[in-house]
Amino acid sequence: QPHLVESGGGLVQPGGSLRLSCTASGFSLEYYAIGWFRQAPGKERVGVACTSYSGENVDYTGSAKGRFTISKDNARNTVYLQMNDLKPEDTAVYYCAAEIAYYCSGPQAEFDYWGQGTQVTVSS
Repeated sequence: QPHLVESGGGLVQPGGSLRLSCTASGFSLEYYAIGWFRQAPGKERVGVACTSYSGENVDYTGSAKGRFTISKDNARNTVYLQMNDLKPEDTAVYYCAAEIAYYCSGPQAEFDYWGQGTQVTVSS
């Protein structure tokens, strides 16, 4: 069964860094755009970053700009989200999702596969 698995979450102090991984199993990410999303307690799930299937085009939303970096390694069938200068407001469950398209189209319903999520907690 094709699926995505996120890893790398955990507890980190403000100002710290984490690298999340999203690995596909049962299918190749080569022709999939990948989005990272997050859902904070009591809030809706929102987009954080997107990479095109080639990895050449990336974009970020909100406070992720300048602090987060998304990258795609098709050889390892994995997408990463490097998160630096983490803040308490970054605390959330982080999800990756794959859409068979050049780039993320926008609506979450357009994504074909979702991971189960990984918890990121930023606290002193």
